[in-house]
Amino acid sequence: MGGYSRRRFLRLGGTVLLPLGGAGAGAPVPMAPGVPGQAVPSATFDRLRRRWREVSAGSGFDAAAEPYRARLARLGARAAGHAAAMTMGDASLWPDLPFPSFVATPARLRAMARACVLPGTGVTGDPALAEAVAAGVDHYRRRVYAAGAEPYGNWWHWRIGVPKALLDASLLIGLTGPRAAALGAAVDHFVPGDVLSGYSGTSTGANRVDLCLVTLLRAMLGSDPGGAARAVSALAPVFAYVTEGDGFYRDGSFIQHSTIPYQGAYGASLLSGVATLLAVLRGSPWEPAAPRVVLDGVERSFAPFVHDGFCMDLVRGRGLARAPYGDHRRGREIAAAILLLGETASPAERDRWRAMVKGWARRDTAAPMLAAAERDDELAFHARLAEILADDAVPAAGEPTGHRLMPMSARAVHRRPGWCAALSMASSTIGHYEHGNGENPRGWHTGSGMLYWWGPGHGAQYSDSFWTTVDPYRLPGTTVSTRRLPDGAGGAWGDTLPPARWVGGATDGTYATVGQHLYGLESTLEAFKSWFLLDDAVLCLGAGITARDGVPVETIVDNRRTDAPLTVDDREGWAWLEGHGGYVLRACPALRTLREERTDAAPARGSAFPRRVTRGYATLWLDHGVDPVAAGYAYLLMPGADRAATRARAADPGWARVLANTGHHQGVHIPSLGITAVNFWQPGTVGPLTASGPCAVLARDHGDGTAALTVADPRRDLPTLTVTWNRPATAVLTTSVLTSATLGPPLTLTFTGLDTRQGASHTTTVRLAPAKPPPAVLP
Repeated sequence: MGGYSRRRFLRLGGTVLLPLGGAGAGAPVPMAPGVPGQAVPSATFDRLRRRWREVSAGSGFDAAAEPYRARLARLGARAAGHAAAMTMGDASLWPDLPFPSFVATPARLRAMARACVLPGTGVTGDPALAEAVAAGVDHYRRRVYAAGAEPYGNWWHWRIGVPKALLDASLLIGLTGPRAAALGAAVDHFVPGDVLSGYSGTSTGANRVDLCLVTLLRAMLGSDPGGAARAVSALAPVFAYVTEGDGFYRDGSFIQHSTIPYQGAYGASLLSGVATLLAVLRGSPWEPAAPRVVLDGVERSFAPFVHDGFCMDLVRGRGLARAPYGDHRRGREIAAAILLLGETASPAERDRWRAMVKGWARRDTAAPMLAAAERDDELAFHARLAEILADDAVPAAGEPTGHRLMPMSARAVHRRPGWCAALSMASSTIGHYEHGNGENPRGWHTGSGMLYWWGPGHGAQYSDSFWTTVDPYRLPGTTVSTRRLPDGAGGAWGDTLPPARWVGGATDGTYATVGQHLYGLESTLEAFKSWFLLDDAVLCLGAGITARDGVPVETIVDNRRTDAPLTVDDREGWAWLEGHGGYVLRACPALRTLREERTDAAPARGSAFPRRVTRGYATLWLDHGVDPVAAGYAYLLMPGADRAATRARAADPGWARVLANTGHHQGVHIPSLGITAVNFWQPGTVGPLTASGPCAVLARDHGDGTAALTVADPRRDLPTLTVTWNRPATAVLTTSVLTSATLGPPLTLTFTGLDTRQGASHTTTVRLAPAKPPPAVLP
């Protein structure tokens, strides 16, 4: 069939009804078989479909005001152009999008439908455009998404991506009659009811929310109250904390694909999907109770990984290398979901979230959030964000300070005034990395202790083509065998679990000791890595570094995407990268450095052809030699430090005292902070601390007569743990899992049930005994 002209639109007009409805207003809709309750009036579904239009297409903005006026006109012009170019052939709906075109063709139909219902597009309410959408949906259904067809390729397209877009477009234009029935039958074929009967496989976490959304849209298309009820009831497993597999954990972790931390992709989709469902269902017979796990997850699971408006790559799975500035796009997606979710949250939560998002938007100078929302036609989000940015009554929340450790996902985030750092590790339950669908095939070492960090003005450090140009064997903070690996090494979809069980640490909420028993990916490498996250520095220790791969093993002190000058003082043991920070070498092999420009192919936005990108790098690393045995290192990373501060710290060896750095224990003492921290890989004694089992201990003298001792069981297998601190105390002030205390000297604390606490940290606060004066010296 030839392309649609404007005149042909007019002749075909009238077969699609833009006004919402189906049965007559107020007419009862029969309940689905086996569903108890009263009949639901058709007006109920009319309201649902109307609310869907508002949420899906966008609302809440003045179509006559800029920038909306211009953006809406562009949307309308594009929609008209798509309609005019439509050619219904056996192999395509548009010549430039050959079937199956699982993503682009349904998205184009949805964009046309959106232009049809949004005000100010120039084609608003145009029945001819609506008919073009209806005909296009039906043609795609007949040629690709036909009931009875055998699905192939990625299951997600058949059960989520395609039906979601087609149903969305159909609901926007008010599709009714045989075409709606045929589409419903196709969705029923590919998304049968039993996909929601069990919480397993591909029906968990974010996928479950998407499947419920598809089920709800299908119910809205057919005015099916049973389907609506089924969609809502099937959300229940998502709204409960889990202890393994996919979902939300009490420590803030969110896992998808069983082994991958995914707040920045699947999690963002889940948050957006839940916010959408709650917004659409509000006031309906199927409105669910406020899901506390998701509402609490805004600040517990998502906000910790959003920094200055972007979502950190360490929770973005295989999607981290999809496109430049993808971390900022995900940050906007999370922010938009939070603002929408705020409409169903408590006033206190809504106020906090609006302030938090406003702060993100104010600080995101690398990819300004408001301008990006306008560019990408995120009109409803743009309107919400513009409103709070202009409202002086809404404060812009600053970056928080403190430490968030999520042992169940082997992730940690440390924030101090002026800088932020984050750790990505792998464990027996968290994969080294994920690849699949051709994405992220060289992310091998992102779980080998990658240490991300940002200072002022560093919002694009990992955004601007970092992942397509960086040396994948030299990711910052990692210890790796330089053995060459094939693309996709270790297995797809996160099937890259090492045997390590001791991964995690202890934090009092301000400082932390974090450790990783590292096993290399497809390598004989084994090492013990610890990070002590402090006020103005991260103290990094490595020990027991051993391998038999016949190649050098390296620890990457840093690898910054920058052309800034690098100064190295080998004699005094420090290096300084202008505009970034300083590095102090304590007990290391000689520091090696490299300045290079790296070029690789990266997809250009909006183009099917690759373009070449070149970025400059400053790399600092330690060479442990070929097949090292029990090698080690100790160095300080000082984010934001200037040359003078770096040099002064190098000249002060007493600022940080390394108490132990072996494959048995790694511990430090920081006198100025009153901190003694030890990662006990095995039971033993380090300095003033003794532990009866493998654990992490952070002891902190507050300097006011009180002290806190924080413990954690990263292996999650200690029913009982005794920790002795060679300090006398007079009283226990606060505690949680403590079962007995001997005040000393020395102070001895016994804890029970740590094996059931998912690696969480537990702090006991004590009042210290006054220090005894030194004995008098007789003349």
